[in-house]
Amino acid sequence: MKYRFTDLQIYGIVSLLFLSLSFHSCTNDPQVFDKQVFHYNQAAGISSLDPAFARDQANIWAVNQLYNSLLQLDDSLHIKPSIAQRWDISEDGLTYTFHLRNDVWFQADACFKDSSRKVTALDVRYSLSRLLNPRTASPGAWVFNGRVDTAEPFIVLDDTTFILKLSKPFLPMLGILTMQYCSILPREAVEMYGPDFRSHPVGTGPFKLKLWREGSAMILVKNEKYFEREGDERLPYIKGIRVSFINNKKTEFVAFKQGKLDFISGIDASFQDEVIDENGELKKELQTTFNLNKAPYLNTEYLGFLMKPDSSNILSDRKIRQAINYGFDRKELIHYLRNGIGRPAENGFTPPGLPCFDGNISGYHYDIEKARALLKESGHENGAGLPEISLYTNDTYKEMGLMLSKQLDKIGIKLKVEVTEPAILREWISQGKVAFFRGSWIADYPDAESYFTVFYSKNNSPPNYTHFNNPEYDKLYELALMEKNDSARYALYHKMERIIIDDAPIVPLYYDEVLRFTQKRVKYLNSNGLNLLDLKRVKLL
Repeated sequence: MKYRFTDLQIYGIVSLLFLSLSFHSCTNDPQVFDKQVFHYNQAAGISSLDPAFARDQANIWAVNQLYNSLLQLDDSLHIKPSIAQRWDISEDGLTYTFHLRNDVWFQADACFKDSSRKVTALDVRYSLSRLLNPRTASPGAWVFNGRVDTAEPFIVLDDTTFILKLSKPFLPMLGILTMQYCSILPREAVEMYGPDFRSHPVGTGPFKLKLWREGSAMILVKNEKYFEREGDERLPYIKGIRVSFINNKKTEFVAFKQGKLDFISGIDASFQDEVIDENGELKKELQTTFNLNKAPYLNTEYLGFLMKPDSSNILSDRKIRQAINYGFDRKELIHYLRNGIGRPAENGFTPPGLPCFDGNISGYHYDIEKARALLKESGHENGAGLPEISLYTNDTYKEMGLMLSKQLDKIGIKLKVEVTEPAILREWISQGKVAFFRGSWIADYPDAESYFTVFYSKNNSPPNYTHFNNPEYDKLYELALMEKNDSARYALYHKMERIIIDDAPIVPLYYDEVLRFTQKRVKYLNSNGLNLLDLKRVKLL
């Protein structure tokens, strides 16, 4: 009779094998060493350690431990130096000059004849050019397409001076350069390993790959020559990272409860009630066992109106769109449908977590009397003469649609929830075939421009799914792209936010949050709005 191991048993066996293989040579007491190893699980698996393919969270988290970009983000999503220690932007906003550190080294590798090599501006040009090269087939090529100079976008002035040239001003380029797609890597490694470069990373990051058994586990160890310091101490603090690949979220949580994982991000809805109370906080009986950190996540959930002029579309009436915005209780949605996870979207479209977010901007909140008054002003008092309105969504958000329907019924608006397959619905929305739909927008880079681009009239669908067109908004958007002063640019963003609120092309529902569960021994694991996993400053007790 064959014995079938459970995911958790396999996890334990693999963990012991990997610790024995990877850490035996590092210390005479593997158990002592293991206390300084950070353990996390990646249920979705990791498909590549090549930064050019850092498309999803799993790959991004791993690449972030192994590589550095020119710039990096702090916990508040402010842009900070990394390989570039400072930078200058020309008056016309087209030329970015980066001055590189002179003490950043690639890890020792066979591609350097088992030695290491200092990073130069040639490596920056190679890395960014490779991202654009069609032969690389990187899903991240979009970050430069249509933005950089077509003749000579990347220029090397000397070993420590790199120049990037744009085709038109685009200040969010600094945020884009923090992305893992833009990590700096050596030509020698890519040419030596070819397709195997995906599993043989050669970077400058705080950790380096020791072992990867795909589908089983991955071991990263401390890069003893990492360039960043905190005070007099060289980062990182911990000795290594172990990544497991338990593909069952329930099993993952059991492993975490047993102390076999130091960290998990998010929690499966099927056992959310076991862990989170109705206010979105960790249940009291678990608070002595581990910690919960809730942080803003750059994702806004919303309902969109098709704004094409059409006399047959009742939603082309702004007062009706505003009435719907006032007629829906966002707090109730958060409380009953999301276990207190998230924040009611009552300050516009851009979410908390972005440096420009202004909690003093007054958007829409639940006000049934104001909703009724707006309907009356539109000539449809108590919904008189209004046809039934169809809201298109997928099955995941059906309950939310039904809650909205019940609440709008109180002011006389009849709403029908149309459940459609996600792929078909995305196509219909892109083609402008539905007048009212559910959507979400997650930032690709840490600048509010990634939200405001959704309403720029010169953009097609996507991203302008509502076909919003406002000349004043467009003018402010174009000015913001050229404004180098943060305070002045944020002031332009706030004016654009108020136009969106007033014209009401959307119903902002809620700003998402990320939940991070950690063992008590984990210290200084911070989070930012992109839910980036940064372990270089983590300490383990």
